[in-house]
Amino acid sequence: MKIFVAIGVSLFMLASGLHSQTANDQSAIRIWRSGSRPSREGPVEHFTGTVRVDPLFSATAPARASGALVTFEPGARTAWHTHPLGQILIVTAGTGRVQRWGDPVEEIHQGDVVWIPPGQKHWHGAAPNSSMAHIAIVEQLNGKSVEWMEKVSDAQYAHPPSVSEGVGGMTKEPTAAQKLMGDIDPKLAELTDNVLFGDVWERPGLSKRDRSLITVAALIAMNRPEQLRSHLRLARKNGVSQEELIEVITQLAFYTGWPNAVSAVGVAREVFHEK
Repeated sequence: MKIFVAIGVSLFMLASGLHSQTANDQSAIRIWRSGSRPSREGPVEHFTGTVRVDPLFSATAPARASGALVTFEPGARTAWHTHPLGQILIVTAGTGRVQRWGDPVEEIHQGDVVWIPPGQKHWHGAAPNSSMAHIAIVEQLNGKSVEWMEKVSDAQYAHPPSVSEGVGGMTKEPTAAQKLMGDIDPKLAELTDNVLFGDVWERPGLSKRDRSLITVAALIAMNRPEQLRSHLRLARKNGVSQEELIEVITQLAFYTGWPNAVSAVGVAREVFHEK
């Protein structure tokens, strides 16, 4: 009986030791599950407006990098600040703004990647009429990753963003709205880019593919060939097939009238034959 007890105690101690070794194994892969780290509001002393910070990962020696998902409501932004080893921003949603001290305000959009060099005074946040979210990645130097400064004033924030210059001074391609109306009505072009496509089309309730189908159907029903032309192109980019678009036209002929469908077929022919 004593032998069995001794064996049991030995197995328990062995299992405990293995569990402790696994838990303390710095070479093991670690997974931080989604939602396992609580969100927090951006501190009012460092942010203006409503900001949510979702920690993603912390610096684990010998690595020095940490990351967080930061979501800015319209008009919200950071204070001026610097990073000793620089910062990378990966824009995941919406339209935002970023500025280095002494440089023009730059507009940033979903999919853009921003590099802020070490020691450069700057700020970043959402556009006035659009929310914006980005993943921020920084490295620590001597245990410090950021130096906070004064807040961005309303006048500094309100300065119109530059949209003509890209990386290395290269000219950015103007948006479809800027090409269509920017020379006549720049404000309407700005609202189209920032509110319609920067906010409404980025809402998670519908995919961009579904939004394209809805928009194309509405434009066919209202017989708006000029707007339909650009949205047929956008629909193809958003994953709607040519066959699906033709089926939408055919279906709507019975609900919105044959002339509308025939007009849509003419526009679709032009778009589908474009190279």
